[in-house]
Amino acid sequence: MTSSVVGVACMSHSPGITGFPERADPEAAKAVLAGVDQLAAVVDEADPDAFVVVSTEHFTNFFVSNLPSFAVGTATGYDLPASDAFAAFLGIERRRYPGHPTLGEALYAGLLAEEFDPALVAGGYGFDEAFAVPLSLLARGRDIPVVPIVVNAVHAPYPPLARCHRLGAAIRRIVEAQGVAERVMVLGTGGLSHWVGVAGAGTIDTEFDRRVLDAFEAGRAERLLSLSDAELEASGNGAHEVRAWLVAAGAAGGARFRTLAYEPVPAWLTGTAVAVAAPEAGTASVTASVTRTSIEAGGSP
Repeated sequence: MTSSVVGVACMSHSPGITGFPERADPEAAKAVLAGVDQLAAVVDEADPDAFVVVSTEHFTNFFVSNLPSFAVGTATGYDLPASDAFAAFLGIERRRYPGHPTLGEALYAGLLAEEFDPALVAGGYGFDEAFAVPLSLLARGRDIPVVPIVVNAVHAPYPPLARCHRLGAAIRRIVEAQGVAERVMVLGTGGLSHWVGVAGAGTIDTEFDRRVLDAFEAGRAERLLSLSDAELEASGNGAHEVRAWLVAAGAAGGARFRTLAYEPVPAWLTGTAVAVAAPEAGTASVTASVTRTSIEAGGSP
C-alpha cells in the first residue's frame, strides 16, 4: 500500500465559531463559516482515511506539573468534547470520536526515531476546543479516525518554532513510510492573534495575522521561524498557537497555502483564519476564495 499526505490545512479553533457564532459581526461570521465550508469540501474531495490533527490544549488534560512539549495520541477513541460542560459551551453534541491507534503508534515510534521524544497518550484523553471545533466542523458526522498531536503553546518554556516546523516535515516522512493508513490529511489548528484570560482580550493584531498568512500564501513559512516568544506574546498569549500552523507547514513541504477566510472577530477574541495547501489529488474542482478582509489587507487570492 502506498501512503501519502493528501492534504494539509490550518484553521483557528475559537470556541465562538460553534458555541456563539451569533455574537460576531454577521458578515464576519458568514465569511468564516464560508471558508470552513470550502475546507470541508477539500476534505470530502481528498477523501482521507485518517486525520492527523496538530494543536495545543488548554489544561484540559495536561497541567504545568506535567506539560510535554509534544504528545501523540494512540487511543482507540476520544471524548469530543471532553465533558458535558464543554459540549454546552461549544454547542457540539458530545460523542466518542474514533482514534487511529495503529497510525498513532507509527507516528509515535517514528518521531522517537527522529529524536523528538513525544509523550504517549494511549487513552483517557478528552478534546477541548482545540480538537473538538475543527473535527466537528470538518468531519461532519463522518468517522474519519484521528491521531491528535499536541504541541505546547500554553506555558513557557515552549518548543522552538523551528523545531515545530521540523516536526511537521518528520510527520510527512513517517506518514509516507507507514503502511496502515493510505490517505492522511494533516490539520494544524489554533491562533491567530488573541489574548485569553488576560488584559487585552478581544484585541486583534491584524498586522501579525497578515504576516502569518502572507508567509503561508508564499509557501515561505520559514520567514516566521525567527519570531521570538516575546514577539509572539506581543500579539497575544494565544498567538503561541502559531506553532501548530508551523507543524502543518512543515508537513506541506513548502507548498503555498490559499487563505479561505480571514476575519478579526473581537466577539470570538480571535483573528480567525482558514487556509489550505493543495492536496496531492482532487483539487481541480475546488474553488477557494479570499474573504473581503483578506483582500482589503492585501492578501493574494
